[in-house]
Amino acid sequence: MTVEIKAPRRGAERHPEKRNRPDSPVQRKPDWIRVKAPVSQTYKETRDLMRELDLVTVCEEAACPNIGECWSQRHATVMILGSVCTRACAFCNVATGMPDKLDPHEPDHVAEMAARVGLKHIVITSVDRDDLPDGGAEHFARTIRAVRRANPETTIEVLTPDFKNKPGALETVVEARPDVFNHNLETVPRLYPSIRPGARYFTSLYLLARAKELDPSIFTKSGLMVGLGEGAEELYQVMDDLRSAGVDFMTIGQYLQPTPKHAAVDRFVPPTEFGTYEKVGRGKGFLMMSASPLTRSSYLAGDDFARLRAAREAHLAGLPSMRLVDLATTGEMSPPATMTSTDRLPN
Repeated sequence: MTVEIKAPRRGAERHPEKRNRPDSPVQRKPDWIRVKAPVSQTYKETRDLMRELDLVTVCEEAACPNIGECWSQRHATVMILGSVCTRACAFCNVATGMPDKLDPHEPDHVAEMAARVGLKHIVITSVDRDDLPDGGAEHFARTIRAVRRANPETTIEVLTPDFKNKPGALETVVEARPDVFNHNLETVPRLYPSIRPGARYFTSLYLLARAKELDPSIFTKSGLMVGLGEGAEELYQVMDDLRSAGVDFMTIGQYLQPTPKHAAVDRFVPPTEFGTYEKVGRGKGFLMMSASPLTRSSYLAGDDFARLRAAREAHLAGLPSMRLVDLATTGEMSPPATMTSTDRLPN
């Protein structure tokens, strides 16, 4: 039996002002999007640990459909800077309202969680904090440094807001040297006024380009949702824009309407169309592409990071035709210059 998951809500219950939009009935999801309810013991242990350390996860706040799978494998995306966002994007299930006070112990709690779970790769994201002078950049940097101290072998991915162009904010995060700098464009430029009204497309694009300019060794990454009314040519133009900004890895997933108060789904994109997006993206030169109905920016990000790093090494070595060999089995990686997150060796 499959069910639709409704993740526990923390911020929205305390901040009902987000629910003041007109109703748009939530459409029934097609069979290829339905997921199983989380029931594993590991899922419960991960959830309990997050509660013990008073950590917020985007897995819960954004009602991610992959929460059962990821938490069962001890993969989680921690959301810092509180659980309440200063913006009200039409697609996002995170609560909007008066922001929480910063928890000075949060960076250490994140590091402790990573150590206790034994994470090889951690994703750190946040709400938008336009109320803070640096948009929360120093808190990001403190969290990165805390994880590095407690877990030197853990690779770190940050999924940041745009920091509202606050001077020095991006530089602060990049100087802390995360392994992956991720910032999602979310949708095509035409839809920004209705879907992402608090942001600007070219501001986000510049942020990604500037991160690569500041530290060329950082992997850069960005993601889009589809099914909001965008056209294929608009999507391909975004791919070109991301490649012009030097972005290494792109993710594309189906937009799922969280509640009747959010933007309506224009259509459910069939899996075959996602396959076309992957092929086009690979042709445009991304080191990695991940496109499927349930793809999310931080979905199984640790596995993708290992392949991303191997893809860059192969690209620099001029090995475009090699296949990925299971590192756990052979101790060697020989990937193609561009690959998808679903590329595997045949059985």
